Amino acid sequence: MVFLPAGEILPPFSSGSTTKPSPAMNPAVSNLVLMLVSMQVSKRLDFENPDTVFYLRCAFVTGTLLTLALYGYIRSVIISKNDLNTLKYLEPANKMAGETEDKLVTTTVKDYDLKQVHGAIKGMFTSLAMTGFMHLYMKFTNPLMMGSISPIKGALESNIVKIHLFGHAAIGDLKRPFKAAPSLLAGLTGQDSKTDKASIEKAEIAGNGGIKEE
Repeated sequence: MVFLPAGEILPPFSSGSTTKPSPAMNPAVSNLVLMLVSMQVSKRLDFENPDTVFYLRCAFVTGTLLTLALYGYIRSVIISKNDLNTLKYLEPANKMAGETEDKLVTTTVKDYDLKQVHGAIKGMFTSLAMTGFMHLYMKFTNPLMMGSISPIKGALESNIVKIHLFGHAAIGDLKRPFKAAPSLLAGLTGQDSKTDKASIEKAEIAGNGGIKEE
């Protein structure tokens, strides 16, 4: 036991870092679990009951609006931070579009983050259109259940939300530019962006792209 002189107070414990680490999460696994749970719940619902359909529609609209509100908030946070630090990286060539060489992109952290938010909103509206088509035109009700949960879940698991909402440090998997999500088309659409100094200098000398994002 240690005795301190009168009036002296122990300093608060510090682990040496005030940044919050990003928790290890696997969206692919959680999506699979969500799909299996939704399938089991669907078996117990009466989709012929108008009340059931009404509540599912309400849940779908609520989930969509909450996700839009979240992205709107993240966008306002990014604008208020106004991080104008320069970000350079090599955008991988899209082989499906006939591209053969990586493109050098010069932007700011602010513009890069805003691009991520706008891309997420665009993807959300694409999913919304598909779900609406399946429900209104093809008369499928099951997609409403997944559609009420998946958007907000995907938003909360996104790198941009982890950084600006949960305060995680932009290191490791959250380091910009973000790594592309694993997919079957990764070999055709390109690999992860390159940020190493040697690759960037080589692209600058070769005059490869030099795209400046506004």
